[in-house]
Amino acid sequence: MTQRLYYDSSYLTEWQTHVSQTLEREDGLYVILEKTAFYPHGGGQPCDEGTIQGIAVLDVIDENDEVLHKVERFPEEPEVNCVINWNRRFDHMQQHSGQHLLSAVCRDLYRAMTVSFHLGNDYCTIDVDKPELTQDQLSAIEIDANRHIYLNHPILSYFVSGEEAAKLPLVKPPKVTDHIRIVEMKDVEYNGCGGTHVSATGEIGIIKLLKTEKQKGNVRIYFKCGKRALVEFSEDERILGLLTSKFKVGKEGILERIEKWESEQQQLQAELSRLKERNNEFIARELLTQQEGSLIAHVFTDLLLKDAQNLAAKLTAETNGFVVLATEADCKVLLAHSGSTPVSCGVFFKQHLGEFRGKGGGSDKQAQAGFASWEDALAFYEFAKQTLPL
Repeated sequence: MTQRLYYDSSYLTEWQTHVSQTLEREDGLYVILEKTAFYPHGGGQPCDEGTIQGIAVLDVIDENDEVLHKVERFPEEPEVNCVINWNRRFDHMQQHSGQHLLSAVCRDLYRAMTVSFHLGNDYCTIDVDKPELTQDQLSAIEIDANRHIYLNHPILSYFVSGEEAAKLPLVKPPKVTDHIRIVEMKDVEYNGCGGTHVSATGEIGIIKLLKTEKQKGNVRIYFKCGKRALVEFSEDERILGLLTSKFKVGKEGILERIEKWESEQQQLQAELSRLKERNNEFIARELLTQQEGSLIAHVFTDLLLKDAQNLAAKLTAETNGFVVLATEADCKVLLAHSGSTPVSCGVFFKQHLGEFRGKGGGSDKQAQAGFASWEDALAFYEFAKQTLPL
């Protein structure tokens, strides 16, 4: 059985030990050490990283009371020096302790119990058993969680028996019945936990809530602690600085300026739509005068597919023939008719697109397709002109 040093101290980063076993499996090479401070995956917390005798540790897993270390290659000697990646370890300690504190505050303020926890590379989440939390409630949770950080409560870890655990106000019953590891956050909570934690809440640094979303009847809270929260704040400040510089306004006026900009954009978009509509009417009249038999066909350089579809609708309302439009800007071809012909546009495309490396489809009255190149699109356009019954 591996002696787990991280139970004694989360701050141990270097030690010497003996390789007790090596394993060669389909997914890689594994080393079992007599003593390890490498934390394996578990309890929502990712594993540690580092080196064993200078060899990178790729993964750490818990298996049958042993800790298995996946390595790039086996050490040459049985006596090895091990080093933990401290930046990753301390980050996980901040996030995990922050989660305990955040969950405790959610429970104490609103009886919102944590049902799951995830510690990811970019952010952390907890799911609490409430259908909804208001913005005021979330603000109160964040303020109170950070108040506990300022109070710098000691965080202790120790093992107790099943009888001793039964006397403690644990957040939830432990999964094991004896030799139960307790993480006690003084004056806040007692929690059965095997993870790594900071020694006092002050080392969490800060807890910042990012957003929430509904998740299977619960509320998922996204958050960051410590250095992650500082990096998040710095990035937000950088973006805000760019926005205030771009809009030439201070922080206090940025929202008002963006709202004004959005209003201006909506007005411009409405005017652009009106102009496009008038332009499409003009183009439609021109194409109708150039109609050859029952076919209207034209190639556009800068017309987008959406505008081509609107134009086709105007044309098919005025003619019983086919409309074939090609748009170089989108590298697409559109086929449409009013419904007066038995030819299905969608079926026609399905039968012939493959010959021209095109992908698309549609209904009986209208179909559109994109092509790998403009040459392919133009070739299909010419093919459609020559093949469709006039």
